[in-house]
Amino acid sequence: MSKLTDVPKRILIGRALRSDRLGETLLPKRIALPVFASDPLSSVAYAPGEVLLVLSIAGVSAYHFSPWIAVAVVVLMFTVVASYRQNVHAYPSGGGDYEVANTNLGPKAGLTVASALLVDYVLTVAVSIASGIENLGSAIPFVVEHKVLCACAVIVLLTLMNLRGVKESGKLFAIPTYVFVAGVFIMIAWGAFRGLVLDDTMKAPTADFHIKAEHQGLAGFALVFLLLRAFSSGCAALTGVEAISNGVPAFRKPKSKNAASTLALMGALAVTMFCGIIGLAMATNVRMAENPASDLIHNGVAVGSGYVQNPVISQVAEAVFGKGSFLFLILAAATALVLFLAANTAYNGFPLLGSILAQDRYLPRQLHTRGDRLAFSNGIVLLAGAAMLLVIIYGADSTRLIQLYIVGVFVSFTLSQTGMVRHWNRHLRSEKDANKRRQMVRSRAINAFGAFFTGLVLVVVLVTKFTHGAWVALLGMCIFYATMTAIRKHYDRVAEEIAAPETPSDDSVRPSRVHSIVLVSKIHRPTLRALAYAKLMRTDTLEALSVNVDPAETKALREEWERRGIDVPLKVLDSPYREITRPIIEYVKGLRRESPRDAVSVIIPEYVVGHWYEHLLHNQSALRLKGRLLFTPGIMVTSVPYQLESSEAAKKRARRRSEWNAPGAVRRGPVEKRPKEPTNK
Repeated sequence: MSKLTDVPKRILIGRALRSDRLGETLLPKRIALPVFASDPLSSVAYAPGEVLLVLSIAGVSAYHFSPWIAVAVVVLMFTVVASYRQNVHAYPSGGGDYEVANTNLGPKAGLTVASALLVDYVLTVAVSIASGIENLGSAIPFVVEHKVLCACAVIVLLTLMNLRGVKESGKLFAIPTYVFVAGVFIMIAWGAFRGLVLDDTMKAPTADFHIKAEHQGLAGFALVFLLLRAFSSGCAALTGVEAISNGVPAFRKPKSKNAASTLALMGALAVTMFCGIIGLAMATNVRMAENPASDLIHNGVAVGSGYVQNPVISQVAEAVFGKGSFLFLILAAATALVLFLAANTAYNGFPLLGSILAQDRYLPRQLHTRGDRLAFSNGIVLLAGAAMLLVIIYGADSTRLIQLYIVGVFVSFTLSQTGMVRHWNRHLRSEKDANKRRQMVRSRAINAFGAFFTGLVLVVVLVTKFTHGAWVALLGMCIFYATMTAIRKHYDRVAEEIAAPETPSDDSVRPSRVHSIVLVSKIHRPTLRALAYAKLMRTDTLEALSVNVDPAETKALREEWERRGIDVPLKVLDSPYREITRPIIEYVKGLRRESPRDAVSVIIPEYVVGHWYEHLLHNQSALRLKGRLLFTPGIMVTSVPYQLESSEAAKKRARRRSEWNAPGAVRRGPVEKRPKEPTNK
């Protein structure tokens, strides 16, 4: 069975890596940027559209507010980037927001941040994949017709890529990410040149459309609420910023410096791309509507349900490059691909955060261990499963999924920056060096402004998005919080129960006597080996125990026992209801009741087979009995294995597999340097 599973595993994720090769998987900045920043960089493909969709509620006249909303998003982005640069220098261990909040605000705040981040990472995968499927579906009808199936297939593919290791997945993702960034910058530059220098008129395919406003002539509080909602939608451009601070350990040394540089570069690229697309959307008269079938009017008639509303970036590219042109096709392909790859930010952040939480006993310990390729495989698989569940529930609809987004991000932003303020306050109380104090005061001011601004945005997001789906994200956070709290209580309770006491206890006191019981069904080689082993143990009392299920078999067993002259007393338990497990359990419990200070050792002979199907035919009674005995205090269970011929064959197969090397698995060693010949002087 292991051969059947091992070969496909090696083909899919590659050969296992030694633990001492962890350093080889660390990322240079050129790979770290697409690995950790693909989410905020790719969000420019849908964040501008989300702003225009919300503003369209008030009609085209509200579009002139979009540049001001873009300015607000830019200020927020710079604030968050500047704040997180302080984080990566102060906390380079990879805990990110969770470690900052946990250390400075307490375990409850840390757990709240962790819950928010875990929810956000799952949503990042679901939203990015759904959005990419919709972009791809405009060109390939099959994808639209089978959105959920295709989205799940992409999640599986990304999961396999990440199981191969962070560095390898980063190399795969670097090219499309850089092509996308380069394509957007070329589009912005060429669009600006055509509009400002050549004075060309560029028109989006929807430029001649009119928007049927749901609420015309909004003013006062209603207008402010609409603008705040549009701003909160535009804040989707900030998702994934925190992933770099959570992934500092994956960077090459100097880790903090490289992470801070990557963070700054990511912020600059995302801001420029976001503003450029918003500007070109205004210049080319892009029209978007939340309900395009009824709200988009062309030649006095609604476009109808057959109309496919293309994303803003696609419409702008068509206006700038021309539909069907080479650069248009390249950018369209890169956009669809980078939206899929944006999920990679979560694939690197979620498993790392899960590992830290598992180390702190808030999640199962299996999430802390690395897989064959030195990636946190269990965390990767858990993330994929959760994202796939969301995609299935919401039908891979990005419009519905995106309403759940952002809440978790700003919860972690706000608590993290508040924690950093307390971090600097604590260090300022003990720091005497004037230069260091000035740096700390400056850092504290940056983090204080970040905490205030992100807290304000969090309130806006909650107010404007709660009824549109944000409540689901909050519910998810509560579920994660409750689950992790319960896991921590369990681990604490177990640790307390098994802790070794300082003074002698019942566990360290030697038992008065040991009663050994060998379970017997028939007299055969495994039984004789178990009896020989039991005699070697030199226990106080030794007896063989059998259960009378079939009187004829029991009589034959007694006769052969006497004929062979086995010098171990045989005790037979009656079982009128033909049970085996219950009589044995009751018997050993009775021994414990008679002598509580005595130990009872139950010795079970077992077959060892070599094929998976043979396990179905043997040892089922032994497994059930061991399972029951494990819950019986004072009972020790010992298995005495007897290897059948099929197990020897399995051993030989395993030896052959260990000696077999896949093509390319064997490498030449380093060439030894030839000793230098002495030179005559």
